[in-house]
Amino acid sequence: MSGGLQHGRIVGGVISTPDLDAAMADYHGCLGLTVVEQGLLDGDLAVSWGCPKSAGARFAMLQPASGAPCFIRLVEAVLPPDFTPTRTYGWAAYELTVQHVFGWPDRLQGSGFDIVGPPKALEGLPYFVPMQVTGRGREMIYLNEVADNTPTSDLPRAQSPVDHIFIVILATPDREASLDWFEKTLKLDISSSYTLAYSMINNVFGLGSDYRTTITMVQKGRLPIVEVDDYPPQATVRQGDPEMLPPGNAMITLAVDDLDALDADFIAPPVRREGVFYSGRRAATVRGLAGELIELIEIGR
Repeated sequence: MSGGLQHGRIVGGVISTPDLDAAMADYHGCLGLTVVEQGLLDGDLAVSWGCPKSAGARFAMLQPASGAPCFIRLVEAVLPPDFTPTRTYGWAAYELTVQHVFGWPDRLQGSGFDIVGPPKALEGLPYFVPMQVTGRGREMIYLNEVADNTPTSDLPRAQSPVDHIFIVILATPDREASLDWFEKTLKLDISSSYTLAYSMINNVFGLGSDYRTTITMVQKGRLPIVEVDDYPPQATVRQGDPEMLPPGNAMITLAVDDLDALDADFIAPPVRREGVFYSGRRAATVRGLAGELIELIEIGR
C-alpha cells in the first residue's frame, strides 16, 4: 500500500460473505476489481480485531483497477438468516466512486448483486448520483458517480469503472456522541450536516416518504471519510457471534499519522504487519460508540 495516503483516508473495507468464491466472481468478474491476495485469516490478526473466532476463515483482498490504495477484503462467514441491511447500528454501507452509474443496472444483471436503489439524484445533494446494491452477504454498496466537489469537500472522480471506497456510512443511536468520539479519539473534523428524506432508511423501516433524517460528514480538511446517520428508534444492535466479524459491512480501515498520538482504547496493542495491505506498518483496531470496528494503519512513522 503506497501513495496518496493522509490521516483519515479510507484504505479498506471488510465484508463478511457466506460464499467467498461467488463473492469473488461478483467483485472481480462483475465490478472489475483485481484480486491481489488470498488465503486464510491469520489468528493474531483476527484477535487484534476482537474477532478470534474468525481466525482461519478464507479471505480474498481486491483492489480497484485504478491502483488506488484502498482494498476490499472479503471474508467467508456464516450469514445469520435474520440479518437485514440498514436496520442495525454499525457500518451501514460503503460508497465507491464509479464511472457511468446509469449503465450499472444492466452490467449487474446475472450477478449476485441485488439493486435496491436505482441511480437517482438526491434532494439537496447535486454533487453525485448514487445507486445502491446489496451483495451475497447482504452488504450494502453504493455506486456513486461524482459530478462535482461539495462546498466543503473534494469528491474523487473514478479512474476505473469501479474505483475506491471514498465514504463509509455509519448507523448510530446517538449521532452527536459519535461525532464527538471521531473528533476527540481519531482527530478528525466535523463538517456539514444535511436533513433530507432518505429513501433507503424510510423504505426499510416503513417510515413514509416524508420522514427526514439528519446526516453529518466527518472529514479531515476537505477529505470526506464517514457519513454519520441518525437512525430511528426502531434500529437495533447488529446480531451475530460477538467473537466473529459482524455480518455485512463488517469493518473499515483508516490511515492515521501516529497511533501513539491517539487517545484510543485499542482492542490489542499496535503491531507491525506485513503483506500487500500493511506493508510493514503498525496497525491496531478500535471499536466506536455504535459498536463499529475501525482498524487503524499508521502512516507517519
